[in-house]
Amino acid sequence: MNRKTQIAGAVLAFSLAFSFFQVFLVSAANADSWIAKKPMPMSGWGIAAVNDKIYVIAGDGDYGNVSYKNNAVFVYDPLLDSWSVKKPMPKARHSFATAVYQNRIYIIGADGINQVYDPSTDTWETKMPMPTPRAQLTANVVKGKIYLIGGRSGGQYTITALNEVYDIATDSWSTKAPIPTPVTLYASAVVNDKIYIIGGQSEFASTVNLVQIYDPATDTWSFGVPMPIGVWQAAAGATSGIWAPKRIYVIGGLPDKSLDGTSLNQVYDPENDSWTVGESMPTARFQLHVAVVNDLIYAIGGLPYFNLQGIWCPENEQYTPIGYGTVPPVVAVISPESATYNSISVPLVFTVNKPVVWMGYSLDGQEGVALTGNTTLSGLANGPHSITVYARDEFGNTGVSETITFNVEAPFSILLVITASGVAVAIIGIGFLIYHKKRRK
Repeated sequence: MNRKTQIAGAVLAFSLAFSFFQVFLVSAANADSWIAKKPMPMSGWGIAAVNDKIYVIAGDGDYGNVSYKNNAVFVYDPLLDSWSVKKPMPKARHSFATAVYQNRIYIIGADGINQVYDPSTDTWETKMPMPTPRAQLTANVVKGKIYLIGGRSGGQYTITALNEVYDIATDSWSTKAPIPTPVTLYASAVVNDKIYIIGGQSEFASTVNLVQIYDPATDTWSFGVPMPIGVWQAAAGATSGIWAPKRIYVIGGLPDKSLDGTSLNQVYDPENDSWTVGESMPTARFQLHVAVVNDLIYAIGGLPYFNLQGIWCPENEQYTPIGYGTVPPVVAVISPESATYNSISVPLVFTVNKPVVWMGYSLDGQEGVALTGNTTLSGLANGPHSITVYARDEFGNTGVSETITFNVEAPFSILLVITASGVAVAIIGIGFLIYHKKRRK
């Protein structure tokens, strides 16, 4: 590779990095706001985000010269703001729930079929079917297991309390504690390994405002503060706490006794069990899909009002959540530990939970030293030491690790060997010079 090519490559890499940087800066500056993105090509039944791309499953309509009937797979690239088509589903399907685990999409639904789509190979695989086929429910993943809760197992008055769990590793199903108030057409999300079932319809109410919280670790249910306005056929997305504070955004839906979709953006904080209201979605709708990519929320598709003509919304609207760009990096020091080391060299190993523009450390309270990654602290004196690691993201937020105190007690023999080795090298060097001079004579 010649010099010009290297320079051109470096310039291109810098330009791409800077463009990406600009995207985040603009997003951070416009927190709690919406912008329109490229519309969805056709309606679809399910949605899933994998590797920073959004997949719409079971599309229905015409695209190019091909007509699809609940079997199209489309992928949206938020960075390029573009849609493309993938290999169609082996079997046309609808009324299912989707979940993502290890970059694979699981589609489980009313027909009982359990299919897996691998975006990396654009291939499909069939797994063990769901014991009780159900519609109008969601799927949530916690620690390698998919939870399918509530929904309808038959006609209009068959809302069930079932909580069936699919174990991905063993390709098997089990039953867990039923939901206290059976609901259908609800919104859901996972935060800190707990499943939040929000709103929906029950057997006794056209709309509920309940927040029902399931803890898979204890197989128990609890209740959160009810949502301000109960809705059904809304969609929810959870921010991770990496780019935006951890929140659940419940968007759109149908309020009680209404046949028109709403623009509601109701925000639940799981940390303190409270609700706030975010900026309203530009296009009022229900039965929409929500996907989260890098803590940016995409509201895609849906219906504007209850109708019999199948009119759907192609809108794809991106929401920048409240507090976006204000969360500092999380820095964790793995080594050194709070222990005693018998070496004057100790590895410095740490993790950062997101991309950063600068890293550094402070040893024994001294001025920070810049880092590009893990390193080794060398030449440490015997005695106590302390280390703190810092990381700064592109928004200027600085994360600080816990200060680790450790001790060095290098045996005297090690220091003596090092000194003796130095003396030996000097003696050998002097001997070589004398020998060399004698040879020249």
